Amino acid sequence: MAKKKEKNEPADDQRKSRKDELREQKQAEQIRQIRIAAVIVAVLLGVVLLVALVNEFFIAPNREVATVNSDSITLGEFQERVKVERAQRIIGLENQLEAVGGDVGTLQQFAGQTILDLQDSEGLGQATIDRMVEEIIIRQEAEARGISVDAAVVDEWIASSYNYFGGESPTPLPEPTETIAPTPSVTLIPTAVITDIIPTAVPAPTLEPAPTSPPPTPVSEEYFQQELNDLLGQLKDLGVSESSYRELIAARIYQEELMDAVAEEQAISPDALQANLLILAFNDEAEANEAFSEANSSDFLTVWNTVRSQPADLAAENQSTANAVEFTWRTQTSLEQTIGAEAAELAFTLPIDVPSTVLQLPGSEDNPTYLIIMVNGRESRPMPEQEYEELKQAALIEIITAVMNSDAVNVKESWRSRIPTVPVLDAKFLAAATATPVQVEPETGTPDTQ
Repeated sequence: MAKKKEKNEPADDQRKSRKDELREQKQAEQIRQIRIAAVIVAVLLGVVLLVALVNEFFIAPNREVATVNSDSITLGEFQERVKVERAQRIIGLENQLEAVGGDVGTLQQFAGQTILDLQDSEGLGQATIDRMVEEIIIRQEAEARGISVDAAVVDEWIASSYNYFGGESPTPLPEPTETIAPTPSVTLIPTAVITDIIPTAVPAPTLEPAPTSPPPTPVSEEYFQQELNDLLGQLKDLGVSESSYRELIAARIYQEELMDAVAEEQAISPDALQANLLILAFNDEAEANEAFSEANSSDFLTVWNTVRSQPADLAAENQSTANAVEFTWRTQTSLEQTIGAEAAELAFTLPIDVPSTVLQLPGSEDNPTYLIIMVNGRESRPMPEQEYEELKQAALIEIITAVMNSDAVNVKESWRSRIPTVPVLDAKFLAAATATPVQVEPETGTPDTQ
């Protein structure tokens, strides 16, 4: 029996080896299939990742987000411009913070809107895409008029903005010509007071145009390069390239050149009819009517001089509300912003030296102000630079609006989900303002905020 058992043992071992071999083969096949599946999944994930990367860095940036006639704005261009806009604001905030001695509270009072703009990414994105469309319209309109802006023009503009003029002095401003002031129709009242004007109860607004600025002091090339490099360094630190900065300057130059061309086309003159007028203002209608009657019985200038030379008596029970001011050479547009459309129109239609009736200042219903005006001079004169620029801007806006409202402009909505939020605003600009410390005097316990 023992010998028979020994004969069976090799057969059993052989069967076990065959089973193990089949099992190992099955396991190996399973492992091979798993590996194949893993490789396939890895390849698919790699393909998906590659497609995503290609889309993110090559396809998506080149997608159009707006078109203006034959020109287009790509997503990449829009995103780069948003970064430029954010960088400009952040650099401005940094400079202002330094100017106010690092007082964030003071900065927030004066630059709060800029901080809000940087927090409102969609609002900034909308403003940016609108501005880019306008710049394309401006460039197209400028090029249609033969205006071009090359690298040399941009270099010159940048240099002049730093008061660098190639080592030479800037073009001197023309000498101001003396203009004869209008002569009042009645001689001023010869009182001792009139030679040394005493301020009235309500000071007259400053109405004279700002004095002509002196020519800028030219700087050295070394100073200019240092300042420019500092700015470019700040932009680079915020992820903005020099080419993007130069494109922004070129867009501004196109706008300035086009404004001048349109002004010439539309014959927008820097001169305008202006009026010199004397005004009596009252807070009491009865007093205004009384002054009007007195002006008719004697003359307006006498009444005006009397009010102007009368010192304020703050202790008087029935203190006069009258105030006499002179508006020196104002255009009708300027007067409309100050005394309203009705009085401004009268300033250019009333006969010289004839007073108006009593007028109520628009918008003064709660605290009425009554006016009597008399024009003592009208002539064509160079208008203030700001008003002239506003006229040119209005003409340009009209051209831009016409194109914007046409089929030439098509703005898509795909940019809204891809607005950059970099460069990021430093958290220091969002810090709560530090309250002024309150000190208590030990003797009285009175708060002292000084």
